[in-house]
Amino acid sequence: MTGLQLSSRPASCKKDGMNGKTPLFRRNQPVNDNEERPVTIITGRVWRRKGGKPEGVHVMLVAPDDDSAVRRALESLAAEGFAEAELDQIGDMDGVPDEEPHLSAYQGALEGEVSIVTFDAPS
Repeated sequence: MTGLQLSSRPASCKKDGMNGKTPLFRRNQPVNDNEERPVTIITGRVWRRKGGKPEGVHVMLVAPDDDSAVRRALESLAAEGFAEAELDQIGDMDGVPDEEPHLSAYQGALEGEVSIVTFDAPS
């Protein structure tokens, strides 16, 4: 498919979101076709080279369900040159981020893009 390896840990979302401060709500609720779909955020780590230094990643996109969101995220990460990905959590944004680069990523997702934000992974 993409050559990108996904770890065996499943992406999941706690009932209260990824942490107490992350604006998420429960996934896969019925959505009226006339309503806009929420922006999905997927968090995890990525590696540009197998066995290399990990980077934290937040992927934002609009998708009809979790499976589609994960598939599109992995395809986009592979297209950007990442060799491996470990996706930890998935959920829907419950508001607009306050700061860059997440604000631009959110806007890109609303416009149909798969937005990728990378950062130094915590040690």
